[in-house]
Amino acid sequence: MAMDRYVITGKQKLEGEIRTSGAKNASLPLMAAAVLAEGKTILRGIPDLTDINSMGEVLERLGCSVSRTGEELVIDSASLNDCTVDEELMRKMRASNLILGPMLAKKGKVRISRPGGCAIGSRPMDQHIKGLQDLGVRIREKHGYIEAYADKMSGAEIYLDVPSVGATENLVMAAVLAAGTTVVNNAAREPEIVDLQNFLNKMGARVRGAGTNVVRIDGVTKLAPAEYTVIPDRIEAGTHMVAAVMTEGDLVVENIIPEHVSSVIAKLRQAGAEITVYPDSVRVKQEGRIKATDLKTLAYPGFPTDLQPQFLAMLCMAKGTSIITETIFENRFQHIAELRRMGARITTDGRTAVICGVKSLEGAFVEATDLRAGAALFLAALAADEGTVLERIDHIDRGYENLEQKYKAVGAKLQRVVKSC
Repeated sequence: MAMDRYVITGKQKLEGEIRTSGAKNASLPLMAAAVLAEGKTILRGIPDLTDINSMGEVLERLGCSVSRTGEELVIDSASLNDCTVDEELMRKMRASNLILGPMLAKKGKVRISRPGGCAIGSRPMDQHIKGLQDLGVRIREKHGYIEAYADKMSGAEIYLDVPSVGATENLVMAAVLAAGTTVVNNAAREPEIVDLQNFLNKMGARVRGAGTNVVRIDGVTKLAPAEYTVIPDRIEAGTHMVAAVMTEGDLVVENIIPEHVSSVIAKLRQAGAEITVYPDSVRVKQEGRIKATDLKTLAYPGFPTDLQPQFLAMLCMAKGTSIITETIFENRFQHIAELRRMGARITTDGRTAVICGVKSLEGAFVEATDLRAGAALFLAALAADEGTVLERIDHIDRGYENLEQKYKAVGAKLQRVVKSC
């Protein structure tokens, strides 16, 4: 297997326009939802990422045909004939568990391998399972597999103990073809759930309330294929915004929905960035030293956990002391050890990190441990005084499309080195 690396020359001011791709975390549930309709679903703006390809493999394993032309994905579910997703595919990507709800709605049965652990912390399936049981699904767990059956699902009042994004998405997709009305209470409020609702409604579903903590689904008897364009990726947009600040640059981040990154804009302004907001883009300009800022990750509309590593890297160069509290994932500080290799001064106590800013970071050999940790180290390398070698960039490929091309176009000096092992 090839393990590529980036060789990055630091201290390059980033200037120009950089375009955000379609949202990975919105694309995956849309792809899963395509099995609910018979025939060809056309999804546009879908990023070309390893996670997207893995979900495509899951759908093909179930009998769908999946083809890509540029940013357009065509999923034909007419030949859907299998109900089992094997362990190897499930291990590639945790989000493949999003097939649970739609397959139960469409076929009345599904068998998936229980997703394994995750580098940044546990993501239990208990909320998914409890909610599906409320809808009338029988679930059996054995030998590491979840087997689920439903002769007929009926609407139910569901309460989630925690506002899980994946559980909310799975339950909404399961309920669209159930008899009667389903209400999901304490639902997650992320923009990706609103996008899923809009897509399902375009297919003929009756879902409302996404974006609030109560989602109501009136069951229908069937759904039709639809054409749909996915929302822009708010985490990628936030990463580009942090890149502008860290390199004392001036970037216009294009193809974004500013409301989706309002917490990011607020925090960057606190850190001293000059930000101009346009209808579908933002300009981020930084002059001089970053200001220390405290931060706590929270479920949407709070500050996203998926941007915490990038912000932590930025605050390593701030004037003063910053405190970051991570409330979502228990192991989301794995990038800290690598940032310390670059001269960062960080101490941790449980889920709290105290960052004493330094004037500049130093180039080093570092390794990505997960997707967003990889993004944080990439940004640190762009801002560092000397060159950096960033290993295990396969993690970054899971969530950032054409990263090197996008950054070279705005002034970054980097190259991808293909390493066979």
